[in-house]
Amino acid sequence: MMTGSPASRPHVALLDYGAGNLRSAQRALEHVGAEVAVTRDPKEAVEADGLLVPGVGAFDACMRGLRAVNGPRIVGQRLAGSRPVLGICVGLQVMFDRGTEHGLNAEGMGQWPGSVEKLRASVLPHMGWNTVEVAPGSAMFAGLDPAERYYFVHSYGVQDWQMQEDEFIAAPKVSWSVHGESRFVAAVENGPLWATQFHPEKSGEAGLGLLENWVRTLG
Repeated sequence: MMTGSPASRPHVALLDYGAGNLRSAQRALEHVGAEVAVTRDPKEAVEADGLLVPGVGAFDACMRGLRAVNGPRIVGQRLAGSRPVLGICVGLQVMFDRGTEHGLNAEGMGQWPGSVEKLRASVLPHMGWNTVEVAPGSAMFAGLDPAERYYFVHSYGVQDWQMQEDEFIAAPKVSWSVHGESRFVAAVENGPLWATQFHPEKSGEAGLGLLENWVRTLG
């Protein structure tokens, strides 16, 4: 794992908007060499080396929490300046256009086109360990065994990647997983915006390795 003096560690702002497994994520990031501040302060969140957007619960509730702390603007400002953002679980889902959950059609942050919908499976939630079909050339999963399993807890997911390729912009790297009849987005790498549907902070050594790969990009 990464080492170094506190002064040399990348500074990560962990956005506190009332929905997320903050302490586990904080401990995992610190374990792989980051200095972490749990914060609602927009200035700190925009200026940190990295921003982590966690998420636990319903799509609509998370979006309301994010709007209350200016989360969409913070994420937009960071991405406009090519400053790294990592979303976890619902933190991935809210990067898409919309989420349909419990009869509510809620607007997301719209960084990627597409919608979050209920998985087609006889057993929900999808809870526990599952493999990931890793995108070729992935930096997120670099150095990790393709057979590794990661920890998921969700009943909704993005089952149709709708972003069109652009000849002038590198195509996002999209990794997938399967539960029941649904093949869904498990992770996305799109320039400075990375996100996972699973919880790397709860995924043992493999999850720590993924977080370390992200922290290394913060420079």
